[in-house]
Amino acid sequence: MTTDTPARLLQLLSLLQTPREWPGGELADRLGVSRRTVRRDVERLRDLGYPVQATMGSDGGYRLVAGKAMPPLVLDDEEAVAIAVGLRAGAGHALEGVDEASVRALAKLEQVLPGRLRHRVSTLQAATTPLTSGDGATIAPETLTVMASTVAGHERLRFAYRAADGTESRRLTEPYRLVSTGRRWYLVAYDLDREDWRTFRVDRVSDLFATGARFAPRELPTGSAAEYLRRSMYRARESYDVVVTFTAPATTVAARLPHWMGAPEPLDEGSCRLRATVSDPKDWMAVRLAMLGYDFTVQEPAELVAAVRTLGDRLTRAAGDGGERPAAGHAGDGG
Repeated sequence: MTTDTPARLLQLLSLLQTPREWPGGELADRLGVSRRTVRRDVERLRDLGYPVQATMGSDGGYRLVAGKAMPPLVLDDEEAVAIAVGLRAGAGHALEGVDEASVRALAKLEQVLPGRLRHRVSTLQAATTPLTSGDGATIAPETLTVMASTVAGHERLRFAYRAADGTESRRLTEPYRLVSTGRRWYLVAYDLDREDWRTFRVDRVSDLFATGARFAPRELPTGSAAEYLRRSMYRARESYDVVVTFTAPATTVAARLPHWMGAPEPLDEGSCRLRATVSDPKDWMAVRLAMLGYDFTVQEPAELVAAVRTLGDRLTRAAGDGGERPAAGHAGDGG
C-alpha cells in the first residue's frame, strides 16, 4: 500500500496517462488503497488541472481526456528517451517545422533526465546517421538547448564565433530569439561589445557559456525576429548599381519590371533608362533583363555587360549554325 499521498498521486497519474479507461476497482488494487481513496485522489488531480473523466456503472471508470491546457506529463524511461532522441535529431539538423518551441521542450527534458537516460540518448544519436542536404551545417543539440535556456531566462550568453570569411571572435550577447529557416538555425541577439543587434549562424558558434547574468529584454527594431533575420540576410548579399537603356516606352517597360527595381525614366517616346540597385547574381540579372522581351543595352556595371554578352553568345549557339544571326540591338546584345 502506498501511504505517501504525493507518491500515490504520481503513480495514479502515470496509470491514467495510458490511453484506456481504468475501472475504479483495478486502480484501487494497483495502488493498494480503497476505492474511496481513489475517488479522493482523482479529485486532487482535477484540482491540479488534470481533466480526469469518470464514467458511471457498477465498477465506475476513469480516464484522462484532453483539457483546455497542457498539464505536466509523467513519462517512463522508454518514453523519455524516445522523445529526447526525436527532438535532438530534429533540432540538430534544422528540419523544416522544428522551431524554437521544440528546442525549449528539449532543454526542459534534458535538464531533468537522469544520468543513465542521458547516456542512452547520446548513444542512440551517435549511432544514427541522418540524411541531410550535404551543406555540413549540422549543430550539436546541446548548443541549441543552451541558447534556448538563455533566451527563456533572459541570461547573457558568451561564445566564440566564426564569420563567413573565417574570422574568429568572442561575443557577449543578450539572446533574443532562435529562428529556423528550414536548413539552418540563427540566433538573433544584442551584441554588447558592438552595441547593436546581430544575427549569428548557430553552426558557426562554439564554446558557449551561459554567464548567469540576467538582463532586461530590449525592443527589437523590427518587432519580429524572423523579419529582422530576413532583412539582415538581404543586407548581407552583394548589391551593385545597374544602368540599362530600353528601346521601348517607359510605361511599357515599367509594367514588366519587378516593383523592387523601381521605375525607368523616359528618354523619349520610344526609349527609357533604368537606374537601380540590385542584389541578384549578375548571370541571373542578365536572364531577367532578357526575359522582359524588349531590346536593351547595359551601360553599367561592366560585369553585367559581360554576363549579357555571354548569354547572347550561348543563345546564338543554341539556335544552331543555320539560324539567322540576331539583328543589331536585339535582346542579348549588351555591348
